[in-house]
Amino acid sequence: MSKSTDIRVVDAILTTEEFPFRTPLKFGGRVMDKHRVINVQVTVEDRAGNHAIGLGSMPIGNVWAWPSDVVSAEQAEAAMEAFATRVVRLTDSLDEFGHPIDLIYHVSAEYFHQAKVVAELHGLDEPVPELAQLVAASPLDAALHDAFGKVHDLNSYNMLSKEFMSRDLSEYLDEQFEGEYLDRYTLRDPKERLPLYHLVGALDPLTEADIEKRIDDGLPETLPEWIAADGLTHLKIKLNGDNLDWDVNRVLDVDRVASAAQEARGCSEWFYSADFNEKCENVDYVLGFLNRVRESSPQAYDRIQYLEQPTNRNLAEHPENKMHEAAKLKPVVIDESLVDYESLLLARELGYSGVALKACKGHTEALFAAAAAQKFGMFLCVQDLTCPGYSFLHSASLAARFPTVAAIEGNGRQYCPSANRVWEHQYPSMFEITDGTVGTGVLNEVGLGM
Repeated sequence: MSKSTDIRVVDAILTTEEFPFRTPLKFGGRVMDKHRVINVQVTVEDRAGNHAIGLGSMPIGNVWAWPSDVVSAEQAEAAMEAFATRVVRLTDSLDEFGHPIDLIYHVSAEYFHQAKVVAELHGLDEPVPELAQLVAASPLDAALHDAFGKVHDLNSYNMLSKEFMSRDLSEYLDEQFEGEYLDRYTLRDPKERLPLYHLVGALDPLTEADIEKRIDDGLPETLPEWIAADGLTHLKIKLNGDNLDWDVNRVLDVDRVASAAQEARGCSEWFYSADFNEKCENVDYVLGFLNRVRESSPQAYDRIQYLEQPTNRNLAEHPENKMHEAAKLKPVVIDESLVDYESLLLARELGYSGVALKACKGHTEALFAAAAAQKFGMFLCVQDLTCPGYSFLHSASLAARFPTVAAIEGNGRQYCPSANRVWEHQYPSMFEITDGTVGTGVLNEVGLGM
């Protein structure tokens, strides 16, 4: 049954921007040194003829979303941009009214076909993978939700109830969610503040001795400098996943340096997350890592809050990678593996105990995954794609609306600060960090909150 609040797309425009990284970022054996950002502006109208414009923005993130042995990084980036363009143009024939979730579901039915078409047009040996599809389409998804709130002068997170949605969650997930709507799993007001997870990349200097030549751009460069300047209490540590000695020593080195810095400022409690970017061969590697860290430094072990995506993202092809034993020690969350509800269910079967949400996988999918994670009592965290500017604000708005999320990742300010300049003057509490937290309470405006 349609709703009087439903909207339809009048126009959609895609543009791109490029921003250099301040320093290279290494993860999963790959290095990024720039961002190409997709921006989508959508004009919608409601049944009364009122119009509004919504905005969505996201880095293409091909190095993370589409690692490949047969498609180069440059080819993947170009293909993802082409896919995004084709997805946006699908709205030209989308004449129906609906809730943004239903509109995206309608458009997403064409993703598989468009992924094959783009690969053929670009002469690629493989189609655009599902994760890369979601990332490329995510600006349109966000823009629709943003415009939906704006045309009704409401925050879109408060338009997820039966009053605004024609179908309950069982229509999108399964019968366990019959009679439930997304308002059950989201907050009506954003959390006032959230701790910020700061990234310690594999190439990042921990101390002055690690710096060959200073950038001298006014921003911190060593870990103690970042901790002192931003009052950090949460550190995400990028690990190799295929070199156990290096991984263990990296955590111990980070803990040693962080402990001295935290003691100097009188902080007694801080936390780590460990991100293997799916490079571990199996769960035995993870167990070996945890046991060696605990043996070497019980304090460092206790500070590890969760582990992220230790093994290959393709769960169906690697059912042997069960995480039950590791999850008994620390929450183990899926990241690259999470592309839909079915992948979340499979991850649970394989022993994963947590979910890493990302706005770059689509606002709609993030809402569904957050609902399912809460339903099943899973650990929940929100991470970004080194999201700068508007995309970081979007990611933070998601984190601030889920009851069980305790922190937000945001490393755009470290690696791509030039993209923040337009927004940091409007939302200083989100970009000027002094006590290790971001002031998400300001993300309470109409649309997605910005």
